[in-house]
Amino acid sequence: MSMKKRFEFLEHTADVYIAAYGQSLEEAFENAASATFNAMTEIEKIKPEVEESVEVEAHDEHALLYNWIEELLIKFETTGKLYCCFTISSIEKTPTGLKLKAKIWGEPFDSKRHLQKVGIKAVTYHRMEIMKKPKAVTIKFILDV
Repeated sequence: MSMKKRFEFLEHTADVYIAAYGQSLEEAFENAASATFNAMTEIEKIKPEVEESVEVEAHDEHALLYNWIEELLIKFETTGKLYCCFTISSIEKTPTGLKLKAKIWGEPFDSKRHLQKVGIKAVTYHRMEIMKKPKAVTIKFILDV
């Protein structure tokens, strides 16, 4: 990807409001994950030492975004790992909705190297948007801190 903006933090009084961009839904979801971890710490200081697979399912794209971010936050909470690289191999239609398959890379949290910015409690549906144009997808969502 070129030097185009991948994501930005939008103004919000109490929580973290994110707009993530991509040329495809997959790329926008990858950038949403990057933004989520960038809200927590300096993502460029996370080393991609451990590779993991992630699969989530949902009935529509909004629920898929919610489940994707929620799964990453649960992984952080249960394993203590921060993630920096996200590659979605597919978002496929299923008989019940959609299925996302991805690889993620990261390392265990190290308080000496990983500055703690904000603690994220959850992703929310509040003000969630997915806007698609040819070769341009913008997604917006709020993280509860």
